[in-house]
Amino acid sequence: TSDKLQVTSKYGYRKLRVWHVADRLAHEVYRVTKDFPRSEQFGITSQLRRAALSVPTNLVEGHARKGRREFKQFIGVALGSLAEVEYLSEFSLLEGFLSDETYRGIETIRQETGKLLWGFYESM
Repeated sequence: TSDKLQVTSKYGYRKLRVWHVADRLAHEVYRVTKDFPRSEQFGITSQLRRAALSVPTNLVEGHARKGRREFKQFIGVALGSLAEVEYLSEFSLLEGFLSDETYRGIETIRQETGKLLWGFYESM
């Protein structure tokens, strides 16, 4: 069990299932990149983390906007960041920074995020 505060809310962006899955992806990327080589701290580690964190943060920012059209633009940015996560995690696998098992775990969450995000984009 964790002693960390559990933040929950029925309101705002937290009611979006896509945000929850994207948030899980970002946390998982942060967890697995802790084991990346120290020499990659300002390279692939930083870039993969930024891309992963960009997905839920763009949902948060888009949700705060007033119009659906503007929100849809932020979802589009999140989709682009998710594509970046896809490439960077594949790159990390090929460079030996991720094990096959760890890569598959990240990829499973990334695919789920992508399906939800694309469906959300189309519904806007």
